[in-house]
Amino acid sequence: MELISFEEAYSIVMNSAFETEIETIAFTRSLNRVLKEDITCDMDMPPFNKATVDGFACRRVDLGVELELIETIPAGTSPQKIVSEYQCSKIMTGAAIPEGADLVFMVEDSVILTSGKVRYTGSSTKDNISPRGEDIRSGDIVLKKGTLVRPQDLALLAMAGRTSVKAGKQPVVSVISSGNELVEPSVKPVLSQIRNTNSYQLMAQIESAGAIGNYLGIAKDDQDATFEIISQAISQSDVVLITGGVSMGDFDFVPAVLERAGVRLLFSRINIQPGKPVTFGIHRKALVFGLPGNPVSSFIQFELLVRPLLWEMMGYQWNPLIIDLPMEKSFERKSAERRAMIPVSITKDGLVSPVEYHGSAHISAFSKATGIITLPEGKKYVEKGEIVSVRQI
Repeated sequence: MELISFEEAYSIVMNSAFETEIETIAFTRSLNRVLKEDITCDMDMPPFNKATVDGFACRRVDLGVELELIETIPAGTSPQKIVSEYQCSKIMTGAAIPEGADLVFMVEDSVILTSGKVRYTGSSTKDNISPRGEDIRSGDIVLKKGTLVRPQDLALLAMAGRTSVKAGKQPVVSVISSGNELVEPSVKPVLSQIRNTNSYQLMAQIESAGAIGNYLGIAKDDQDATFEIISQAISQSDVVLITGGVSMGDFDFVPAVLERAGVRLLFSRINIQPGKPVTFGIHRKALVFGLPGNPVSSFIQFELLVRPLLWEMMGYQWNPLIIDLPMEKSFERKSAERRAMIPVSITKDGLVSPVEYHGSAHISAFSKATGIITLPEGKKYVEKGEIVSVRQI
């Protein structure tokens, strides 16, 4: 297949997305899930006029006189008395304002006289009252359909009394690593062997995207064995990720096996670095990616292609966070034939610093990176101080 641009590849992947079904889940399980309904609040918030400080509730017109203390109102307790002329109630933060009062002055601006009366000692004061419905009115939409639920959104669900919500079902994503050289992390590699890092990196990325990971193990460099494990993955998944076996080596036969398994390949090479040998195809049961075996390549291509696909399937329209910042120092790459994704860190001074990076097998480089910058095809050099766009990872 011909080499295509990243924009073409992205468009093909996103246009292949299918929407997952809707399910009802407990709101406590909704973190990283995508809402399939608007969430409205069933009451005003705050639900009553509320004190924002510890102090004394009174009438503003009475600030200059000694005030009779008629009751104490803890948070969670309803006022029992109406505040009338020359009176006040001691009140705690969060408690309901008693009828008749229109101001709370702080404890720090008060003195209790020997007579038991209270006098305001400040020079000026705010009302220190949060009125009913100031934050949210009953019936207001607090979270919209398509929201990816974050920890702070769980607080809104709790506030709205929504103990269950409708969400897009989590796609099941099967992960397979390919190669005779691979051993699991528990095994000490011998000569010519390496530990399988890609699968565990991808499983973590899948979880962070709110999907369900299904690790199927290592496929040896045998076409029949690879066919069997790929067929198994397709039968029980929405998306399949295979790493390794997709470039041009004698044992890189994953694309051929995918076609044998009934996958219609849509592309197999992208004009990007790292991650050129990315294969993508469609099966009637699943969407299938063949990702490069190098860990940096598989990490980046997951972030660029797989993560947005998974969120699209759940109903979330994702726009990655991109920040424009200046380069800390000049940077030059060896070749500018392809678009390049360069790992960088952001310094405490807000400058962009490329991390030491030896190529797509240099996995430790990305543990030091906080973002990536994109250099377009033909651009080889970035000047110190030049503004670059950092995509956070």
